[in-house]
Amino acid sequence: MIPADDLVELVRAYNPKTNEKLIREAYQYGLEMHEGQYRHSGEPYFTHPIEVAAILTEQQLDDATIITALLHDTIEDTKASYKEVAEKFGDEIAMLVDGVTKLTNLQLSSTETKQAENFRKLFMAMSKDLRVILVKLGDRLHNMRTIRAMRPQKQIVKARETMDIFAPLAGRMGMQWMREELEDLAFKVLNPDGRASIMRRFITLQKETGDVIQRITDDMVTELEKAEIDAEIFGRAKKPYSIWRKMQTKDQGFSRLSDIYGFRIVTASENDCYRVLGAIHQRWRAVPGRFKDYISQPKSNGYRSIHTTVSGRDGRRVEVQIRTRQMHDVAETGVAAHWSYRDGVRGENPFAVDPARWIRSLTEQFDIEEDHEDFLEAVKLEMYQDQVFCFTPKGDVVKLPRGATPIDFAYAIHTRIGNACVGAKVDHMRVPLWTRIKNGQSVEIITANGQMPQATWLEIATTGKAKSAIRRALRELDHERFVKLGYELARAAFEHVGKKPTDRILDMAAKQLRLDDRDTVLARLGSAELTASDVVQSVFPELTTDDKDEVSEDRAVIGLASDQSFQRAPCCEPLPGERIIGITQRGKGVVVHAIDCENLTHFEDQPERWLDLHWQVGKHRPIHDCSIELTISNDAGVLGRICSLIGAHKANISNLEFTERKQDFYRLLVHVELRDIEHLHSLMLALQAEGEVAAIKRHRDPSRAAIPAPKQ
Repeated sequence: MIPADDLVELVRAYNPKTNEKLIREAYQYGLEMHEGQYRHSGEPYFTHPIEVAAILTEQQLDDATIITALLHDTIEDTKASYKEVAEKFGDEIAMLVDGVTKLTNLQLSSTETKQAENFRKLFMAMSKDLRVILVKLGDRLHNMRTIRAMRPQKQIVKARETMDIFAPLAGRMGMQWMREELEDLAFKVLNPDGRASIMRRFITLQKETGDVIQRITDDMVTELEKAEIDAEIFGRAKKPYSIWRKMQTKDQGFSRLSDIYGFRIVTASENDCYRVLGAIHQRWRAVPGRFKDYISQPKSNGYRSIHTTVSGRDGRRVEVQIRTRQMHDVAETGVAAHWSYRDGVRGENPFAVDPARWIRSLTEQFDIEEDHEDFLEAVKLEMYQDQVFCFTPKGDVVKLPRGATPIDFAYAIHTRIGNACVGAKVDHMRVPLWTRIKNGQSVEIITANGQMPQATWLEIATTGKAKSAIRRALRELDHERFVKLGYELARAAFEHVGKKPTDRILDMAAKQLRLDDRDTVLARLGSAELTASDVVQSVFPELTTDDKDEVSEDRAVIGLASDQSFQRAPCCEPLPGERIIGITQRGKGVVVHAIDCENLTHFEDQPERWLDLHWQVGKHRPIHDCSIELTISNDAGVLGRICSLIGAHKANISNLEFTERKQDFYRLLVHVELRDIEHLHSLMLALQAEGEVAAIKRHRDPSRAAIPAPKQ
């Protein structure tokens, strides 16, 4: 048991002006109240509150928080009362102790309805005073450090609760060291074999490679000395659970993991941080996509640091975090930095976040609903792994579901921003709108006056809010365009059966289809909510399109102006039946791309060149080139049978290229002429059924498209 004198010294080390007398009184009061109580380990119970208080001194917290830690179980487990604690130690401490007591009584691992209600209480307690959560996290950390004294079944319950609730909460508050330790302690209970296996591999690796951390540290010291930069360097191996999670996420074995070492470099100034970054990148090759600048784009909990990953000694990846001393203090204590003391005064750390404002931003995101299921989903999106936290250029946090895109981000900011979106930057780099946003990235939306949502965005957006806003905007803003496109579709369809889409005929179609008027019919037709055959059949049910009549090549695509010609893009080779987009190109008319063509990204900032196009309904001629990649066995007669099978499906082979010849197999590109996407699917199914075909896929070559220079 830590003596009172030692605890006071721990506090006095960072706060010489501490109320030593009040801390000693709280120590004595707690000792008396818990007299005769023992832990499962057989130790006096009061050892636990003292250890919790000692944990909180590591974060240099104020006297009220330390005293609350000493008394946090008195109201719950002893004869002490709220009134008595208030009389002896003041209303502030009594309120904090009472808050911790109420949190302790919450059974956070329970049915969904009760769990949702308990989470509500948890966040209500946080909103009153965040120090309640700080004491509770210290309490849970010490309990996890001594969990072996509990019954095995209770160990599992507490470990699961820690992994699901308290560890993510500590991380969300910016106390990453506590999150890592809580996760690792819970991992030790939930999967002892997995943890032991990783530890054994670490020991083996150390025997084989020696002290890698010291060698890399020495290398970094040398580089910083050359650059005349004064900094402290701390190196460590990652926690077993962190390695285990990475193995599961990447589906890799331990031997294939490279970034298992992390280094922190603490400098004197922000300018030195960027000088260190330059020195590190000059000495070692940076790993693409692994750079984050949280100094210029800090997290909502005040976290600031530069993150980079480089290929260090022997090709091993090494993660490096670069920050100043003040940034490091906030990184170690997170939101708790607001209460940290240094030399007897509240720390004047410019990076510390106001807890009240942080809590408000957190709870506002939950948009607390009456419905338990909606609320619990909001909490889990916020706290657990199926979420993405990204940031605006000003550093405001935006919560989105995993898999979200910049379009979802734009609509999460404001519907007006989403509707006017023409592009996006992620971490200052221009990206396609279908890019998946990752945790911690900074997203900037580029807008333009007069821009309106594209129909293709419905395929890109993932959130309900974005999808509904896009549909609404398309209906409102594109009504006229849909009417115009619908008329072209109707004209082509009626001419196909020898009729004209007069106003009278369209009015009859509206009446038969139970729609308001002919414009509504045309708008529904243009937005693909109706098909042209539906409209024709509503007026002339006796007429059916003759499937034997082939669609002529000059009217194969609908949506072009009368003076516009088109050509199929060689990069994606779109086929009739696929969704398509037209890009106007000087001297080439309109180039038609499949909607998922990679090369469309090159035109994302030129929305005026995009056209919504559709293939004409009907039977197209088999003249559309398409490339298929085949892997076939290297046996006599196999290629002949494959060619015969393609011919039997009325597909003409226009070219054949061998891309790889091996003793056992050939890989080749077969260029065939097809009618439409259905023709391709039926051909590929037939080839897949052939025993000598080992693999088959459609081949697209983005390099075959000529990409125009971007506008200046």
